[in-house]
Amino acid sequence: MTTSPIRLLLADDQALVRGALSALLSLESDLEVVAEVASGDAVLSAVLEHRPDVALLDVEMPGLDGISAAAEVRRLVPATRVLIVTTFGRPGFLRRALQSGADGFVVKDTPAAELADAVRRVHRGLRVVDPALAMDSLTIGDSPLTDRETDVLRAAADGAAVAVVAGRVHLSPGTVRNHLSSAIGKTGAANRSEAVQIATSRGWL
Repeated sequence: MTTSPIRLLLADDQALVRGALSALLSLESDLEVVAEVASGDAVLSAVLEHRPDVALLDVEMPGLDGISAAAEVRRLVPATRVLIVTTFGRPGFLRRALQSGADGFVVKDTPAAELADAVRRVHRGLRVVDPALAMDSLTIGDSPLTDRETDVLRAAADGAAVAVVAGRVHLSPGTVRNHLSSAIGKTGAANRSEAVQIATSRGWL
């Protein structure tokens, strides 16, 4: 009896990367790419339309990021498994992805055979996590930032003035200064710019 191939959806905003992943995975006789999208906003509608067995999502995409998209898929189409495949191998991203309901997390430079195997394992209901990232995640731990501190630091990432940041997050300038000061202290940074850099490198933003 012939087994139906595992149906895949690919979400990545870089067309070349998306095409390369599609080509590599399509070489496997038991895998079939049924849909490709270029933004996080398009993930859920494509999943609802094509009902893939596994959705492979990048983290950083226009609109909805891959971690938020994973949470939507998990909530509305739980039969579709989610594998995060990203360039950004940051421990904080790993933790956030797993908390959102993703079934696996691997980096894009994973060899093709290992990526295909990761897809199969996730499809079988197993959890797949890049081992080096798992160790880093245990070492670094959870983000010390509150949700509001995270929002403020993200809004301040481009170096905008406090008044501008306050408008973006709908808080008073004084409250924004307090949150920035707290975030700087918690990250061990010397200033706002360094706090953004540290939080970004650890996947907390």
